[in-house]
Amino acid sequence: MAPEFARSLGLAVLAVHVAVIAFNVFGLVVVPLGFWLGWGFVRGFRWRAIHLALLFLVAVQALLGRACFLTIWQAALEGEGAGKTGPLIARWIESLIFWPLPIWFFAILYVAVLIYAVALWRLVPPRRTR
Repeated sequence: MAPEFARSLGLAVLAVHVAVIAFNVFGLVVVPLGFWLGWGFVRGFRWRAIHLALLFLVAVQALLGRACFLTIWQAALEGEGAGKTGPLIARWIESLIFWPLPIWFFAILYVAVLIYAVALWRLVPPRRTR
């Protein structure tokens, strides 16, 4: 695969990764806020189920000692240690989402976030629409 094409695919994977992170953080903040403010959409079953499933997947990967599969794909496409060059915004986003900490730290963090999301599911239960 041509290096420029691989780099472009790596940036696309980074964009998807950022979107997933934004979606997860959005749900963690908006559900309690929306409940308090009376926003009906925070009880939507589909997006709440997808949100919980994504958080579960992230927590399980960390508990198994694995990096997120999006991180693995991006590294494979860009070449690990390939002197990370490229657009400034991409480098800045990477520094925000890739922290140089041990995997056990992320396992604890992600399991705590998952417990919080499950508590939100119980406290602000989603409603199925027909």
